Formats: sequence, structure tokens, C-alpha cells
Amino acid sequence: MLELVLREIRARRRFVVTSHARPDGDGIGSALACGQILRMMGKEAEVVMHDGVPRIYQNLPFADCVVQADAVPPNDAVILLECDGTRRALLEGLDECFLINIDHHVSGRNFGHINWIDSSVMATAELVFRLARLACVPVDRDIATCLYTGLMTDTGSFMFEGTNEHTFTVARELVLAGADPALCARHIYFGHSTAKLRLLGAALSNLHREGPLAWIWITQEQMQRFCAREEDCEGLVNYALSIGDVQVAMFFRELPDGRFRVSLRSKGEVNVSTVAEYFGGGGHKCASGCSIEGPLAVAVSRIVDRLRAEAVVWNADSSTS
Repeated sequence: MLELVLREIRARRRFVVTSHARPDGDGIGSALACGQILRMMGKEAEVVMHDGVPRIYQNLPFADCVVQADAVPPNDAVILLECDGTRRALLEGLDECFLINIDHHVSGRNFGHINWIDSSVMATAELVFRLARLACVPVDRDIATCLYTGLMTDTGSFMFEGTNEHTFTVARELVLAGADPALCARHIYFGHSTAKLRLLGAALSNLHREGPLAWIWITQEQMQRFCAREEDCEGLVNYALSIGDVQVAMFFRELPDGRFRVSLRSKGEVNVSTVAEYFGGGGHKCASGCSIEGPLAVAVSRIVDRLRAEAVVWNADSSTS
């Protein structure tokens, strides 16, 4: 399938590269690298994002060239990264474009004209790296930095289940190409806003335990009070997962319309992607997400009930509070 992707790219001139709304490190890093790879192939390429570049990724190479827009500009083809459908990108006009769909999620769908979905890798960045290699595009320090950031973030700093020798082989290749692991990590993990730390305090004050489950939440009122952005919620769920005997953690973020965006994380015993997919979302075995109707008590109950249905028998002796 990679050969077909490359053939379609070589046959066209103007490209738009995009990823899902509220992009994460893999979505941003892969898109920035892919755009530059296309330019080095002699193509015209714009990276277009509905929500722009989150603050912690704005130091990445080429980030200042990203176009924030609600619709796709004129093009010969659109490369969508990490999307399970055109709606995830929130860009108008995608359904009228020639679509090249590149994804690594188990929940990936064949919605494009060309679909390259490989769930055996840990990040879309790995697939973009393969594309560069097959296209004989040299992976320089800037491209390597973008791809390493995508790989690092989508593996949870190389902690998520599925991380293996191949993952570290790709990371090694990117470091050899010029990516600086310490610098990449510094911007991601030591570049938080004051608003995010205040959100964290509020979320942890709501911490609830039920056996091997833990969940936290943030209200819309708290988002407004702390002048927080959507990106300030990224990663908060991991603090609940860090509890020693917790196997699955959930973070509920109230949206302006009263719905809740749910982040699900697992240490590996439970496949949370099946739960997310049940509610119309998706993701990885250990990191997934979805949206669900409120109020909070109902949203929590539905997610917890589904987790019980999907998971192995919970340890009744686990602590609760």
C-alpha cells in the first residue's frame, strides 16, 4: 500500500496535509514532517489544521507555517493523518477532494480513495518515516525532530503497551538523523501553562476510586475561571492512571454544550479502545477517547458499566475511596 501512496503523490502537484481537530503530538509531528517531505519531493504542500498548533508544539520546525482554517484550500489531493473519517478534521470541503488516508489506529477506517492503515506500529510518525525512506527523501534534523516528537508522545514516552524493539529502532534512526530527545521532551513535558496546573489541582480534588478504576473531571465553569484552553486538558488523565493499583483511568471534560469528552487510559490489562469505539470514538488499546452525553453522573455510569462489560473480572479487594 505504501507504494500506491507514493505513486499517487508523484502523480500530483498541490497537496494539503492535515490531521484531526485538537491535534496531539503524533498528529502535529507527522503532519509537519509529511508537509516538508512533500516539499523536498518538489511538491506544493500546505499543512492546514482546524485548531492550529497547540502551544507545547509551537517550537517544532515548520510549526509557524501551519495554516489555521475551517476549510481546505484548492489542492490536487489531501493527506489525512490519524483520522477515522473526514469529520475528525473539521475542515469543510474534504469530501470533494482526492483523499489519501494514513493511520495506525486499530479503529482506522477505509474512507479515503487510498487507505494505508497499519495498526502494527505505535505512531503515524513511523509510517511517515517509511514514506520518506521509500521516496528517497533524506530525513534531516528538522524532519527527524517532528517525527521523534510524534513517536515519543504517542507511545507515552515509550511506556505504552506495544512499544517494542522496532519502536526503539525507529527512535534510534531519528536520533541519528538529528532529533534531540532531551530537547523534544523538554518542550512537551516542561512547557505547561499556569492554567493547566490549576486545572490539574481541580481535577485531582475530584478524584474518585472504584476498585481498579479511577476518574477525574473538569467542568466548563472551571475551564472559564482558569482561562484554560482545550490543550491544557491534555495528559491530565495520566495522573489518575499513575496510582499503583489503578488499571484504567478516565478524564471527563465538560463541553460548552453539556456533553463530556472522555479520555481513557489503561496500563494494558483492559483494551479501552473497544469502549471508546462503542461510544463512537476510538484510539489505541491503552489510550483512547470518545464523547458522551451528560450530565456527569450519567456519563460516568455509562462508561464504567461498559468497562465492566469489556474487562476481565475486577479484583474485589482493590481499595476504593
